[in-house]
This record gives sequence, C-alpha cells and structure tokens, in this order.
Amino acid sequence: MSLEFISLENIQRIAHEYGYWAIFFGILLENLGIPIPGETVTLVGGFLAGSHELSYWLVLGDAVTGAVIGGICGYWIGRTGGWPMLVRLGSLFRFSEARLLSIKEQFSENAAKAVFFGRFLALLRIFAAPMAGIAEMPFGKFCFYNILGATAWASVMVTLSFFAGTVVSLEQLVAWVSKFAIAALLILAAFIIIPLWLEARQANNPAGE
Repeated sequence: MSLEFISLENIQRIAHEYGYWAIFFGILLENLGIPIPGETVTLVGGFLAGSHELSYWLVLGDAVTGAVIGGICGYWIGRTGGWPMLVRLGSLFRFSEARLLSIKEQFSENAAKAVFFGRFLALLRIFAAPMAGIAEMPFGKFCFYNILGATAWASVMVTLSFFAGTVVSLEQLVAWVSKFAIAALLILAAFIIIPLWLEARQANNPAGE
C-alpha cells in the first residue's frame, strides 16, 4: 500500500501548488533513495503540460536535470561510503565479502547498461547510481550514461503522459506504467537469480549427482 503522502492525489496537489519545483525535487529526492515515486511525478508533470497548465519543455528540463543531479549524488554516495555499507548489509543476509566482490565485478562489467537502462526499471533507478560508485565506474563514463539515460527516460515519460493524457485518465496511465516497470524488473531479476541459483547448485553438487 502506498504511503499517504506519496499518493497520486497528493502528488497532483503538490505539483499544482509548486509546479516545476515539485517535479525537479521529486525526481531528485527519489534518486537519493527517498521513497518518492519519481516516475509518477514525471507522469503528472507531463499530464499537466498536456493540459496546458505547465510547459512541456520546462517539465522535460526539470525531469532531466533532477534525474542527472540525483544520479551524480547517488554515485558519490556509493563511491565514498557505499562499499562498507554494502558489506554490513551483506553480512545480515549471509553474503560473504568474497561473494559481494564477485557481484561488484559483474556489475562493473555491465555498469554502463545498468546506469542507462536502470532508469526504466523500478528500484534499479534508485540503486544503479550508488552501485556504479561502489563499482568505481569512471566518473566521466558514468556522467555520459547518466545524462543519456536520464534524457531518454524523461523524454519517454513526459511525452507519453503529454499525449496519452488526452485519451486515458492519469490514474490508468500511472497504473500501466507501474505494472510495466515491475514486470521488467521481475524479468531482469529472473535473468540474474536463475544463473546464480544454477551456479550454486552446481557448486554444491560437482559430480552431477
């Protein structure tokens, strides 16, 4: 169940009251790990632009800027103190440091894809930037894919709600986008978890018994 302060109705009310600032800070704070649905904030901004209450280009600029700055902050959080925190969290779930190092290396090999495509996936949008920092992805390379991903994601979300808002309700649009993001995340998780499970099973049964 969604928390009351981040309900769609309250997001709409705040967007009406604070306009572009609400969109910018909503997306920025989500990227810092605060549980604010940046995707919904962006859709609301595009919807208001489609009804001529806000400017399409200013909403898009807000969304891109908030996502880029939030991503950079997340990167440096991960780069400066993310690894010790990850080790502590890993110990709670019985992940050895060696196993975490292996995951870190695997992420490092796919960091560019994670930073770009992570924008379109629930949860990964929040954690991709800190993980890039933990994996010590070169900052220049991170900035390139962070800006590219933020621009692509914001363009799709704002444009979708700008045009689709004229034929479907905002509530229905948010529901469809949320379901797609969750389904995409589950598919990604399956591609990650199944190989790990097969690897662990093979390690525990080397003779194939």
